[in-house]
Amino acid sequence: MTSPTTTWTQFKTPDYDRLLAATVLGLLLLGWVMVASSSIAVAGRLTGHPWYFTIRHGVYLAIALTLGFAVMKVPLKHWETLGPHLLVGGLLLLLLVLVAGREVNGSKRWLDFGVMTVQASELVKLFVVVYMASYLVRRGESLRTELQGFVRPLLVMGLVTVLLLLEPDFGASAVIVATVLGMMFLGGARLWQFVLLLVMVSIAMLLVLSAQSYRVERLKAFLDPWSDPYGSGYQLTQSLIAFGRGGLTGEGLGLSIQKLSFLPEAHTDFVVAILAEELGFVGVTLLVLAFTALLWRALAIGSRALKQGRLFAGYLSYGIGFGLFLQAMVNIGVASGLLPTKGITLPLVSYGGSSLIVSVVMIGLLLRADFEGRIPVAKGGRS
Repeated sequence: MTSPTTTWTQFKTPDYDRLLAATVLGLLLLGWVMVASSSIAVAGRLTGHPWYFTIRHGVYLAIALTLGFAVMKVPLKHWETLGPHLLVGGLLLLLLVLVAGREVNGSKRWLDFGVMTVQASELVKLFVVVYMASYLVRRGESLRTELQGFVRPLLVMGLVTVLLLLEPDFGASAVIVATVLGMMFLGGARLWQFVLLLVMVSIAMLLVLSAQSYRVERLKAFLDPWSDPYGSGYQLTQSLIAFGRGGLTGEGLGLSIQKLSFLPEAHTDFVVAILAEELGFVGVTLLVLAFTALLWRALAIGSRALKQGRLFAGYLSYGIGFGLFLQAMVNIGVASGLLPTKGITLPLVSYGGSSLIVSVVMIGLLLRADFEGRIPVAKGGRS
């Protein structure tokens, strides 16, 4: 007769990465609190309802969690099959944005569906990661041994980047390029190819940066924001003031001054500045540690998947970890004056339906990869 312990071990449901789940849940709750705190003034001024953005963020959060749990139920083999189709869909979305997109602050990045707007670049980030993971499975040997296998994903990346720059969306294109390069490097691209590519991409980015006058102005404002504190350097100087006021432990939750119409985009791209003002250096440090923990767990899940022979799950986990971490570090770098100003959200934290939903879906895929890696081989072999 089988002992109770043996029976439980044999039939218990595989677990999820609890540290990853707890970290993501903490970031989502922190984001909701900070959106509420940072948006009260602007919501009251624009809509007459101080909790307008807080309620909308809560709705987006409910949708995101519902889709995230749904994604966790879908085997990754279906995503692997859909990789090329998702990429084509993403390219069509970027073309549609250029033709019929909604223009905000001089950029066409959004498709307006009435009840909500969809930022195509956020979906494309996910689609590119899924496509690259499937490509590395299908063409991994070619990538490592043939020039054609190395060049093909670069052409795809170049097409996506061109379409994003036409919106323009320099921040999203930079994150996607860096994520793809990281995935290719871990996929086995030769070091000399990778170094040459890195040099070429850097030169291309510099040319793109200097091609538009507003980008040059942003670079000048980044280098010396105080030279024009009420013009090109306004947003960065106000963000730096928020960081300075926060000090070590912050002014206290809800006590920010900069959110009172001084700092533009306080609840979206610059929410970390309000966090720094209210929670201080300690709060920002914990935020960075949370995203570092997310990257660590993603790399751990990916490494285990590759050792188990689940190549798609491994490369997908790497891509998701790199993508979310890089975007978070760029956002924090912009708000703190370490990087030139660009419009990019803080994943899982900033206000914005598209970014929040896509980020949680990515986490759902990551948890699915972890789940499949915990299923005993005797119960189904490779997942």
